[in-house]
Amino acid sequence: MQRRQLLQLGLASLGAAALPTQLWAASPDTPRLLVVFLRGAYDAANLLVPTSSSFYYESRPNIAIAKSAALPLDADWGLAPALADSIHPLWLKQQAAFVPFAGTNDTSRSHFETQDHIELGQPDDVSAGSRDFRSGFMNRLASVIGAGEPASSRLEAMAFTDQVPLILRGKLPVANQALRDLGKPAINAAQAQVIAGMYANTRLAGTVSGGFEVRDEVTREMAGEMEAASRGAIAAKGFALEARRVARLMRERVTLGFIDVGGWDTHVAEGGATGQLATKLGELGKGLALFADEMGPQWKNTVVVVVSEFGRTFRENGNRGTDHGHGSAYWVLGGGVKGGRIAGEQVEVKAATLFQNRDYPVLNEYRALFGGLARRMYGLSDAQLTTVFPGASARDIGLV
Repeated sequence: MQRRQLLQLGLASLGAAALPTQLWAASPDTPRLLVVFLRGAYDAANLLVPTSSSFYYESRPNIAIAKSAALPLDADWGLAPALADSIHPLWLKQQAAFVPFAGTNDTSRSHFETQDHIELGQPDDVSAGSRDFRSGFMNRLASVIGAGEPASSRLEAMAFTDQVPLILRGKLPVANQALRDLGKPAINAAQAQVIAGMYANTRLAGTVSGGFEVRDEVTREMAGEMEAASRGAIAAKGFALEARRVARLMRERVTLGFIDVGGWDTHVAEGGATGQLATKLGELGKGLALFADEMGPQWKNTVVVVVSEFGRTFRENGNRGTDHGHGSAYWVLGGGVKGGRIAGEQVEVKAATLFQNRDYPVLNEYRALFGGLARRMYGLSDAQLTTVFPGASARDIGLV
């Protein structure tokens, strides 16, 4: 629901989260689904560590997570130590599962094209130019599971984003609730202009003006690609700060939620057990653990799915980072999740099994995975699943 629609209803001053409870309240036993999209393509191999693979350690001499540092999950996989106090306890309670070799069949390795592909959930053989950008798969899901119900009891969807994302656009009106204002520099452009004006016609004029120009140029160069890939998504640290707020809305009012978290495009200085990626994973894990705690008894009815547009190259690059890849690893969390296991189709991690000799393959296609999950959560028929994911075959891998 856009702001102009709220204005038309005379509700703009209240904001989406303050709409009358009777329009939003859902049954305590209604399933809750939260999709968390990591924009920028996080490095799944340094989250779900293939500890039994010597090829992993050969391919990443500088950024691999040592087997002794990884938190053991089973004989083949370990978890990034940054999640020791957040996601690992959920794993031990069998409330967390991971699906490696997951993703889309899109091979463009373009952040934008692949993000769109996943959010729309339309057939693989539909070209980018002929996709319907007015129909995201979560909007279709909301329409299907709410069809035929009175408005007062219909399942409500919300995007915890600055704008309604593609995944929730469609025929069903959907509200969005921004979690934070966009970050602002300590000195903005207008302030910089004022300061530069103060030094005009002095011997420091060139130094001051040049300093601001250099700052702006460096900022643009360093942040450009990551910001673009993130599409304005909240940072991992911001998600950790807002997680309880999201949980309160989903516990009491919202049954289908979406949030995106940006900053995962780690081409340079990715790090291993510690460093850039580990810090972000730690913040994300903290936020998800806080979300689980705040959901309280509703956690047993909640499923959280963490996805990303694609994975990273399996081998590290010359900048001790990783580049755009293919297969990723999805996280599935929840009080009713059949966790404590690595789910879905798998393959031994070695050179011969890489996709195009560079990336994880996609063995667990995301539409089939979400379709199987939706069937179990909502009891959807084949016809309903076809509406949500046209041309796809749902695959139940026993996540719930």
